[in-house]
Order: sequence, then C-alpha cells, then structure tokens
Amino acid sequence: MDSDEKVVLQEDEVKRALTRIAHEIVERNPQAPVPALVGIHRRGAFLARRLHAMLEQLLDAEVPLGDLDIGFYRDDVSSRPEAPVVHASHVDFDVTGRTVVVVDDVLYTGRTVRAAIEALFDYGRPERVQLAVLADRGHRELPIRPDYVGKNLPTSRAEHVHVRVLELDGVDEVAIAGGAGPVVSAPVEASA
Repeated sequence: MDSDEKVVLQEDEVKRALTRIAHEIVERNPQAPVPALVGIHRRGAFLARRLHAMLEQLLDAEVPLGDLDIGFYRDDVSSRPEAPVVHASHVDFDVTGRTVVVVDDVLYTGRTVRAAIEALFDYGRPERVQLAVLADRGHRELPIRPDYVGKNLPTSRAEHVHVRVLELDGVDEVAIAGGAGPVVSAPVEASA
C-alpha cells in the first residue's frame, strides 16, 4: 500500500458487501430461471466467482457463471499506446432470455460496462442485464447505473480507487489514493 492511500474497505467489509449484494440479487430475481453471473476481467471475474458460490448456496441451485474480456470492445482501444492484455472470455451458457448480472470491481465512467454489454450481446440476447459493482466512485460519462453496489465512494477525478483481491493481490481491500500514482487495478478496470 502506498503512503498516500486510505483503505476504505477491509477484508471483512468486502465480504459483507458481497454477501449483501448476493442477497439483493436473489431478492430482485425471484422468478426462474436463476440469474447468471458474468465477471469482467480481471478483478470483476474473481468477485463474480465469489458471488456465484454465495448465490448457489442461497438458491440451492446451479447458477451459470462466465467471464468476459472486453479489451477489444473498448472505445479507446485504437488510441491506447499499449496493446490490450487479452484474457479468454468464457460464457458457456445461453444468455438469451435470461437475466445476466455483469460484475465489476469499480464503476467509474461507465465505458467498461458499455464494452461488457456489447461483448455480452455477442453471446445472445439477454432478457435483462443488471450490474453489480464492489465500488461506485461516480464521475459517469455514460448513462449507466449499477443495480447492486458494495460501497459508494465519493472521489475526485485525480484520485484512484484500488481494488485488491486475495486471488491476485494477496489481500482483499479497497483503497483510495490521491494524485496520479500508479494504478494497481488492471488497466481495463482502472480507467473504466
């Protein structure tokens, strides 16, 4: 952790936020079929896996799980100096006619979510797309609003929100850093 960072969610708070989101997903989607989860690479995919385990336990049913790489769907792909880091997408179920909950770590401008929705529609036509994020930091550039939020974080555009997950970073936490320091999240999540 950088010295200018302030941790705003620690491990137990991240777990509580995800548990609350899982319960809200169940409450808002009582009809069959059960909603599917699709995480956005990288950290959103790990968060989706955790929500998946919680939902399967709450619903006592199989919940479809997938993950999306949106690197080539971004609207700034041609203007970025570096080539996008590409991960494989896995959506091994039919999305047509079902509710799909897209999961990401941080919601910022809305551009990552727009790209994820575009990528998702390459797999079919969901009846409904919902959005779950661990942190919503505001500053939207597109008319995108999350359905499920772990924590709203009022930030300035100069600040960075760092989501760290145990699977990649060895710790579960969300921190806010001031200034223009390096962004810990993968480039896709950090700028979206």
